Amino acid sequence: MKVCHMTSAHPVHDIRIFHKECCSLAKFGFEVYLVAPNCEEEFINGVHIVSIEVNGKGRLNRMLKKGRAVFKKALELDADIYHFHDPELLRFALRLKRKGKVVIYDAHEDVPKQILDKHWIPGFARRLVSKLFQSYERYVSKRISGVISVTEIICDRFKLVNSNVQMVANYPLMNESQTLREINVEVVPKRICYVGGLFPKRGVKEIVEAMEYVDGQLVLAGTFSPPEFEDEVRSLIGWKKVDYRGQVNRDELIQILKSSSIGIVTLHPTASYLEALPIKMFEYMSAGIPFVASNFPYWKQIIDAEACGLLADPLRPEDIAAAIQFLLDNPDKAKIMGGNGYHAFMKKYNWEMEEQKLINFYQRLNSKC
Repeated sequence: MKVCHMTSAHPVHDIRIFHKECCSLAKFGFEVYLVAPNCEEEFINGVHIVSIEVNGKGRLNRMLKKGRAVFKKALELDADIYHFHDPELLRFALRLKRKGKVVIYDAHEDVPKQILDKHWIPGFARRLVSKLFQSYERYVSKRISGVISVTEIICDRFKLVNSNVQMVANYPLMNESQTLREINVEVVPKRICYVGGLFPKRGVKEIVEAMEYVDGQLVLAGTFSPPEFEDEVRSLIGWKKVDYRGQVNRDELIQILKSSSIGIVTLHPTASYLEALPIKMFEYMSAGIPFVASNFPYWKQIIDAEACGLLADPLRPEDIAAAIQFLLDNPDKAKIMGGNGYHAFMKKYNWEMEEQKLINFYQRLNSKC
């Protein structure tokens, strides 16, 4: 079967889209194409990378021009299965379905809830925009072949309108975990790490504030947004204990994980984050390091069951600091937690467990068409 993955918003070598889904499908014998904007065309790991060139920047340009260009190029490929990854591509899904194609929507997040936290949407309009998008998303999802998402909570929402829904969690790759264990990098004592989007709702300010009370160093990597947020965070007393790396690639991320003794994932309790499963938490497990996480009920179930980290109130820097300092002061307990997390990752929280769900879902949808 010929499969075409489509993205207008993600980088071409996105971990979930390319390294996990596309490469897994190619490994199992599918003819796989990935259409993405402004990238290098190549054939790698069994995947044909197809580029579309679109000028201009900004969200509106991405949603309108890039989305349409991706759709037109994907249509030219005349694939059997179309798998799209961005909400702005929903408007093309029914056109593909009317052509007799198998069409899959990959909902990486709960977008209606995520809209409620978008700083670039005026506050007074967010609830209305969220409701309008949810109605449209339900309308399209009901009429396409199937939906994939990353948590059972999101999947349950789609099951109300489509019987072909599959959870495919975004857990880390086992080969990256093996790389983590093999590379020759020493753990730096009292080093804490956070790598990801540096946004207010990701709890970055509170993490840096917590460092004022911690006897350690924070390695922080990623891009600040909005830009003025960086100035605010840099002005904090705790910034003097921060080693800021900026944007890092995957190899650099692995180096940071390997050299750190504690991970942090203290996202704010927004509607979307409360029900999310951040890959960061599972990356810490794959690296065998304990972590401090937000005290959300959904996360607490996993962390308590696996005894792999500590919980903290993400809005209270002193609570975050106390959890970090406990792990620093109790290295034996921290090592046991890290080992527990690694064993849980190897047993069930890895991509190779999810890979078979993806393949089975494709085969099931194709047999029905």
